[in-house]
Amino acid sequence: MSANKKKTFWKELDVPVIRPGYKGTDKLKDRIAIITGGDSGIGRSVAMHFAREGADIAIVYLQSDGDAKETEELITAEGRQCLLLKGDLAGEAFCRKVVERTAKHFGRIDILVNNAGMHQEDKKVEGISRKQLVRTFEVNLFPFFYLCRFAMPHMPRGGCIINTASVVAYRGSEHLMDYSATKGAVVSFTRSLAKNLAAKKIRVNEVAPGPIWTPLVIEAFDAAHLKQFGKDTPMGRAGYPYEVAPAYVYLACDDSTYVTGQTLHVNGGDMVTG
Repeated sequence: MSANKKKTFWKELDVPVIRPGYKGTDKLKDRIAIITGGDSGIGRSVAMHFAREGADIAIVYLQSDGDAKETEELITAEGRQCLLLKGDLAGEAFCRKVVERTAKHFGRIDILVNNAGMHQEDKKVEGISRKQLVRTFEVNLFPFFYLCRFAMPHMPRGGCIINTASVVAYRGSEHLMDYSATKGAVVSFTRSLAKNLAAKKIRVNEVAPGPIWTPLVIEAFDAAHLKQFGKDTPMGRAGYPYEVAPAYVYLACDDSTYVTGQTLHVNGGDMVTG
């Protein structure tokens, strides 16, 4: 499938950013959130839900200025502030800049959502080059450490960190081996950091989505894979970002004050352990 056809495919899905009729109830009133990978897909939907619940948001994105601008417009339409931060999270210096600029602009950081990621399909382990392996870990795992470390001085008691894992961390993936490895590491990091920060009253949890329609999925997979995407779940379909985002709202708000080190599985019914 050509790049143009993939863009058309995504447009034809016509996926709403937020469920029609979703009503915010100020669950995140005046809180400050950083959302990485917030310009599209799950990140954009999380940003929109947070904004409707009353949060101001810093969106971190790699290069899609148009997508980032659209997300900013959605957030400001909700009456909330949006700070756009463009750069490569694989760089530790940029991660520091993200935190410092957000803290300077908003005064503090209440919520950190580590969501940015990448994957590339390879059906043989021999097809995964050292360059690809390193890049996948640099994007999918290292920034989680960097941003958490830099955010600590700016995060008050009651703050929270939400990491995006994946169902493949629990059941594996024969065609996303390096990606699955990074997501398994995210699970262990989440559980360990939750124990480490519990005394500071900062909660750390994760969401593990199953097959979800996002621009990244459409870009990464071929037409044959997309045709079958999500059909092997008990619900028989892939999910949409707006079906995942409310899980992040729950973990970010006061409804989950006794929840830390845990995983919310939003995967269409796949039974996983952990």
